[in-house]
Amino acid sequence: DPRSAVEHESTGGLVGLRRALSVSPAEVVTEVTESGLRGRGGAGFPAGIKWETVRNAPAPRKYIVCNADEGDSGTFADRMLMEGDPFCPIEGMAIAGIATGATYGYVYIRSEYPHAIRKMAAAIGLARDAGWLGERIGGSEHAFDMEVRVGAGAYVCGEETSLLNSLEGKRGEVRFKPPLPAIEGLFGMPTVVNNVLTLAAVPWIMANGPQAYADFGMGRSRGTMPIQIAGNVKYGGLYETAFGLTLGEIVNQIGGGTASGRPVRAVQVGGPLGAYFPLALFDTQFDYEAFAERDGLIGHGGVVVFDDTVDMLEQARFAMEFCAAESCGKCTPCRIGAVRGREIFERIRAGGRAGPDAAEALPQLHNTRGGRRSVADEIALVRDLCETMRWGSLCALGGFTPYPVLSALDHFPEDFERISAESEAVE
Repeated sequence: DPRSAVEHESTGGLVGLRRALSVSPAEVVTEVTESGLRGRGGAGFPAGIKWETVRNAPAPRKYIVCNADEGDSGTFADRMLMEGDPFCPIEGMAIAGIATGATYGYVYIRSEYPHAIRKMAAAIGLARDAGWLGERIGGSEHAFDMEVRVGAGAYVCGEETSLLNSLEGKRGEVRFKPPLPAIEGLFGMPTVVNNVLTLAAVPWIMANGPQAYADFGMGRSRGTMPIQIAGNVKYGGLYETAFGLTLGEIVNQIGGGTASGRPVRAVQVGGPLGAYFPLALFDTQFDYEAFAERDGLIGHGGVVVFDDTVDMLEQARFAMEFCAAESCGKCTPCRIGAVRGREIFERIRAGGRAGPDAAEALPQLHNTRGGRRSVADEIALVRDLCETMRWGSLCALGGFTPYPVLSALDHFPEDFERISAESEAVE
């Protein structure tokens, strides 16, 4: 029963917290570091290094923030964990507070998760009543308490500095770095910002030891990852597996292929800003570095499957449209670049379609005189725009939008070549 603190304890809960109370804060940080645990929110930054930075930062007050603003399409692990086992991330936050010297925490949950909000708020109250939270955790000298805060729906508030601004009651927009949140975060104090899944892994690590956790996975990607399979797939759902499975094994063996029965054509990994992988790259292992080598990202572990009816030009256009709609507006490459990118794809689409809408676009696209661009020139312009967004944006929203766009162009060129051929025939 996720609403019972007694059942949580009877099924192995609190073992990690009690062990954290029995050793020094430095030892807790060391064990988290040795486990190889990395942030599960997308960046994959080593959790132990972040905790060590906050622990060593001199300040009168420190904070732990649980990022539960799960906004990526095709992801639902945070929600399922908070609704099904809310005491687990609460215990992880308390351990993080002990390790770093933080005395207060916030669970920032997106407003679209009403059940998770209620479950987490109720569980925090029960944990406080049971003595796991408060002035003396478990009768120790450590103090730590927390509360739930609800987001207002902005996708960009999944980015840690935007989230902190939102918690402070400010507009949810990205902050300049440095300083990092671990040095100057919430209310100007050192702050650990970790994802729900990251914090939920900590009690198990403390209970079973860092090596037991590190025994799973591969390379620098240690432990397990809750993979969320969605889209046109036969067996969609949440599957916790060790790092190292290939993308093909995840889609075909676990997911069972497409629900439509048609061949798989593309898989997007890492949410709406993740790259599209073709069948030729299905040997890619589920590992942070392996994905990075192929210009992809694991993100929050979302895997969305598409069959052979998908239009990759439309998917590339949607990436720009999504970024334009969700940009906080602080930096020009993201704010303006996404709008220009969407317009370019709309011109390309119009140029390859017969009808009154296309007629107006044709002179712009296909008459090379007077400085007007062909479809090939428009695609070259998109690539140049992606470089500007990737390296010039303040945060991952603008910086990662090129991933789905460029992967669609690189791995599925036939969808763009078809438009070009159709437009040349019209011309």
